[in-house]
Amino acid sequence: MWTSLRVLAIAVVCLIIAMPVVWMIAAAFKTNVQVTDPTVGLVFAPTLDNFRAVLADGEIIRSLGNSALVGVVSTVLSALIAVPAAWAVGRFRMHSTGSLVLVARIVPAISLLVPWYYLFAQIGLVGSYTVLVLSHMFVSVPLILWIMIGFFEGLPIELEEAGRVDGLTAFGAFRRIALPLAAPGTATACVLAFIFSWNNFMFALILSDEDTKTMPVTLFNFISYASTDWGGLMAAATLMTVPVLIAAVAGQKYLVAGLTAGATKG
Repeated sequence: MWTSLRVLAIAVVCLIIAMPVVWMIAAAFKTNVQVTDPTVGLVFAPTLDNFRAVLADGEIIRSLGNSALVGVVSTVLSALIAVPAAWAVGRFRMHSTGSLVLVARIVPAISLLVPWYYLFAQIGLVGSYTVLVLSHMFVSVPLILWIMIGFFEGLPIELEEAGRVDGLTAFGAFRRIALPLAAPGTATACVLAFIFSWNNFMFALILSDEDTKTMPVTLFNFISYASTDWGGLMAAATLMTVPVLIAAVAGQKYLVAGLTAGATKG
């Protein structure tokens, strides 16, 4: 009986999570009239007009490229900073330093947008890729840091000590021993940081311009005061969501392994 209830509960949760995504993808193939008609469910004559319309001027492709560029660069730079820092915090027990970095993750980002805008405007960076990468790193660095601390603390320190006995420096032990062993955690942290960057709307809305705006800002353009292009909005949202969704499903085994690997110590 408990097994049946557990299966039923899992099915209900999966249905709740999947339904908005299914509705979004279905709406992308409907006309605006069909989208707003509650009597039209999942059985209808699909159309590709929404995709043709949103892809016609190339703005969606450019925004997808901007999102990918900002996401990849900010994630790589954040990992280069946060992974060694997490190893140092975990190995040398510098938890007060780690807690200080965590403050950046706790502070509401919206409270920093006005100072950021003023500062970056003074040095002429507003509207550039640089300001978007830096603003995303403000969140990505603490995120990767705190994920990776658990991984490094969970690795047996004896492995690194053995490497030190064989002549490795402290950094050499990190690079040759600890870093390869923490690869699942690094991949997990980087994927989560990239997803944050890919989905971020607020930073790009304030700090980007027409040439550097990312997909979330482009989606917002489908909503106007008088009306909303629901078909175009859903088509663009599908183009934004499906690549990340496919990557998450394909790598879910590694994500789950990475998220749980640092849960126990040595």
